[in-house]
Amino acid sequence: MDTGAGVVYRYDGSFEGMMCCVFQSVYRRETPAAIEAEEACQETFCTIRHIPADEEQADRVLRSIPEKLGTDALTLVRLVYLSCLPEREMAVLRFLRLGYKTGPRVTRMLTDAAVAPMWKASREVLNESHLLKGFVRFSERGGVFVAEIEPKNRVLTLLHTHFSQRMAGENFLIYDRTHGEALLHSGGRVRIVPLTELHLPPAEAQERLFQALWKRFYDTVAIEGRYNPVCRRSHMPQRFWNTMTEFDGTIPDTLPEQDGEPRVALPR
Repeated sequence: MDTGAGVVYRYDGSFEGMMCCVFQSVYRRETPAAIEAEEACQETFCTIRHIPADEEQADRVLRSIPEKLGTDALTLVRLVYLSCLPEREMAVLRFLRLGYKTGPRVTRMLTDAAVAPMWKASREVLNESHLLKGFVRFSERGGVFVAEIEPKNRVLTLLHTHFSQRMAGENFLIYDRTHGEALLHSGGRVRIVPLTELHLPPAEAQERLFQALWKRFYDTVAIEGRYNPVCRRSHMPQRFWNTMTEFDGTIPDTLPEQDGEPRVALPR
C-alpha cells in the first residue's frame, strides 16, 4: 500500500541525496507529498523526514536506472536535476516509479503526465547550455579570465567540457549569479564550488580597450537597413544581454587617461 501523503522528504540538495530520496520512497512504499532541498525548504504542517545522503543507497538507484529503464532514462534524470523545473524531485520520482513498472519504453511514453515534463525540462537545459557556449563573455582580471552568467538552469556542469577544451591552458572562472556557484578551471583541473558573491578587481587599461573594441565591432557590423529586433531577440534572447560585453552601456568609446598613459580613442 502506497502511503506518505502527509510526509515531506528533505535532503541536502545534491544529486546523490535526491537518489536517496528515490531509494527511501521505493523501500518504504510511500510517495511523499513533496521533496525539498534543505536550503529551499518551506514551513509545512506535514511530517518532515530528513533523508541523509548515503553513497550505497545512491549507487543502488543509479545502477538500477540503466539496468531497468535504459541509459537514456539516466541521462534524462541527470538533466532534469540541473533544470529549473518546479518540484523537479517529485517529477524524477514519478518518472522512475513509472519506469520501474514499465521498463525501457518509459522514455518513449511522451504523452504520459510523468514523462512529458521530464523531456521538456531536459530540452530547456540543453538549449540554454548550447546558447551560452556562444554568449559567455570573458574578461581578464589579474591573469584569470572571468565570466558571469545568469542562467535559468544549472548549466555549469554542461559548460565545463566545452570551455575546458577550448581554454585548456588558461585559468578561468564562470560565475553563475542565479544559483550562487562558480566553475573554476586551473592547472587542467575543474571544480564547481558554491560562491554567493563575486568581487572583481577593476579591469586594466588594455582589457578595457579590448572590451571597447569588441563593443565597437558589434555596433559597426550591424546593417541599419536590415535591423530586425524580433529576429535579433530570437537568435540572442534578451535575458542573456545583461552579462554580454556588447550590451554594456558603461563601456565608453574613449578610454580615460590612467597612470600617465595617453587617452585612447577607438577607430571608427
